[in-house]
Parts: sequence; structure tokens; C-alpha cells
Amino acid sequence: MKKIKDLQAWIEGYEDVERAVDDLEVAFDFVKEGAMEESELDAMYADAIAKIEKLELRNMLRREEDKLGVVLKINSGAGGTESQDWASMLMRMYLRYCEKHGYKTSIANILEGDEAGIKSCTINVEGDFAYGYLKSENGVHRLVRVSPYNAQGKRMTSFASVFVTPLVDDTIEVKVEPALLSWDTFRSGGAGGQNVNKVESGVRLRYQFTDPYTGEQEEILIENTETRDQPKNKENALRQLRSILYDKELQHRLQEQAKVEAGKMKIEWGSQIRSYVFDDRRVKDHRTGHQTSDVNGVMDGDIDGFIKAYLMEFAATEQQ
Repeated sequence: MKKIKDLQAWIEGYEDVERAVDDLEVAFDFVKEGAMEESELDAMYADAIAKIEKLELRNMLRREEDKLGVVLKINSGAGGTESQDWASMLMRMYLRYCEKHGYKTSIANILEGDEAGIKSCTINVEGDFAYGYLKSENGVHRLVRVSPYNAQGKRMTSFASVFVTPLVDDTIEVKVEPALLSWDTFRSGGAGGQNVNKVESGVRLRYQFTDPYTGEQEEILIENTETRDQPKNKENALRQLRSILYDKELQHRLQEQAKVEAGKMKIEWGSQIRSYVFDDRRVKDHRTGHQTSDVNGVMDGDIDGFIKAYLMEFAATEQQ
């Protein structure tokens, strides 16, 4: 059914573009005959271009993982309350983006800041091509503003890291060794029903992972307090583990590919990808050069321009 739905979207998209172009040709003849205003033709032209660009953008998302959902994790950087506030602003920005695009979101885990904001959060995003679009957000996001938490009213720079991995579904096979798994349970904090602080519904998963390519060992730690149902939280934690293991394999493939493409810009964890300068009314992506003065719009989830610029510049290279 997923394959049928995907093919149907391509067919409908093509037919939509074909209709728009045919209508534009007819409208052009009407304008020449004086039966239609040029302003109407301009509007139809803009509509046709938008539909073509939408289809072209979808064509940039051809990798196996692009059509999957996303596990999006945000961590505040050094800087205390200001960085934690910045992390919460980014969380809101992505939740608003997902809401505008009809994606289903759930907060798998959140660690509140000491005074304001958040120290970290994990958001599961489900919807067609969510990973394909949001993979461009992986990296470090820098905020420059006059901080409300600074008594001297000085300009401050804060950082928050965004880590994006595909949310694997049943069509992706990932091997998890049961012998390497261990579980802890704990009481979920925060407001809620009477069970919240009495029942150990929160789960902590530990997985002893050995990289098959380098032999390096690490412990993968996942906490989930999404629901008050412990079995459900365990299921969600396992799903996140499968996503992480899948992403590790994916990153290995990309690294091998990057060795061949020596001139390609690397988009890695820890790289500063975008600056948000509130006082100068500017948000700029350092990878593509795309920028906008609509800071409020960006913080309300309007990041399509940045995503499109990234895909148009890098997606074609990724698919080679």
C-alpha cells in the first residue's frame, strides 16, 4: 500500500503540473486576444512554477530513508539558561513546522532546564518524507541576541545541537541482539495523573553496541517517558534503538561515499549550519548561503526556504 501511495503521488503530481502548463498556454492565447488580463496570466504562471518546483523538490528525495519519519533530538549547548531557552525555541520551531505540514509528532523524552527552557528533548515525527526534508537540520544552530537573562543587556551567543535520524518502520530490517539489551525502570516526573509518581512507567534502555567496521564499543542509552504504560514505553524505546542502529549503518555508507567525493561539503554532527541573529533581523544558512529577514516567520516554523536550498544544492550529489 505504501508503494502504491508513493506511485500515486508521483502520477497526481505530474498530472497537476501538466494541467497547469496546458491552462497557461490557453491563457496566453486569451491575453493576446484581449480576453484575459495580464495580471491573471501572471498569477497562473506563478502557480505553474510553484507546482513544478514542488515536484522537482520531491524528485530530490529518492534515497531509501528519505520517505521515513524522523527522530529529532535537540541538546542545549554550554551557556546555562540562555542556551536552554534557545533549545526550547528550536523545539517550538520544529513542532510548528510539523504542524503546518501535517506531520504527527510526539515528545518521547524531555529534560526541563533549571530556570527556563529545556536541556534536551527527543521528538518523534511521523509522515511522508519527514526525514527527507528534516535531514537538512542536522548540526549546530547558533543564536545571537540581547539576552533577557543578562542583567547588563549584552549581546549573547548561544548554541544548540540538532541530531536527526530516520524513524525506522516495519519495511526496514535492523538486527538487535537481545543479549546486549538491558532495562531499568523509573518513576516519570512532571504533572499528570495519580500514576505518574507512583508507578515505574518510565524505561531506560541500555544497548552494548560494537561497530562492525571499526570494532569500537559504546553503550547506547535511551530513556522513554512518552506514556504511562511501561510496555508501550519499552516498545517506543526499542523503536528508537532500531532507528539509531539504522542511522549508524547509514552514516557509514555516507562516509564511504564522502571519501570518493573529496570536494563535497560534509554535513556532520557538530558543524555550525545556521545563524539566527535577532537584532539584525537575519537568519542565514552557512552551507547554502540562503538567508531571510523574516526571523519571526522562521521561529514560527517557516523553514521551507532553507530546506529547499539545501536539497537543491546537496541532494543530487547524495544520490550519486
